[in-house]
Amino acid sequence: MVSHIDLDKINNMQYDVLREIGNIGAGNATTALSQMINSKIDMKVPNVELLEFKNLPDIVGGAEKIVVGILFTLQGQIDGMMMFMMDMPASRHLVNLLMGGSEEGGTEEFTEMELSALKEIGNIIAGAYLSSLSGLTNLVITSSIPYLSIDMAGAILSVPAIEFGKIGDKALLIETEFGDDLKAVNGYFILIPSLKSYGAILSSLGL
Repeated sequence: MVSHIDLDKINNMQYDVLREIGNIGAGNATTALSQMINSKIDMKVPNVELLEFKNLPDIVGGAEKIVVGILFTLQGQIDGMMMFMMDMPASRHLVNLLMGGSEEGGTEEFTEMELSALKEIGNIIAGAYLSSLSGLTNLVITSSIPYLSIDMAGAILSVPAIEFGKIGDKALLIETEFGDDLKAVNGYFILIPSLKSYGAILSSLGL
């Protein structure tokens, strides 16, 4: 039987496992993105933290910063939400890598085709993380189709906060730094399993 977990009392070994999930996910995402873009992409995980929902907007530059958020709901043996979030320059850089555009268009709105490309990038990155998590834990995890939103960070992050605030107030934030030889940008992968799902993840790993 899987017990509910108290995220305020998580121990170092459990934290290390969550951090390792981030690192392995980044490795998978790097491979998938490199294949999609047909170019070498480097990705590393400089930071993994369990943060309260209210502190998440500060990490990406404040509640009023305009960001791209790609949101998925999780089903199967893990339920919850996950989101991949980038600021506008990072999003533009990724789209340009994929579509061969110019960095000069940094302030222009995305075209429909570019939005579709962004959604697909989010899909691939999120899929890589989910695949890692599923492979490590032997749990069946599926995700919804991606929902893309461009809005202020506070508005985008209010969706999971409202949905999951009633069962917990923390999310696992995996900061990723990715890029090519010319430029590196930051993205933020936010995993918000239910408390029962945190317990399932850690129990499956013998913790």
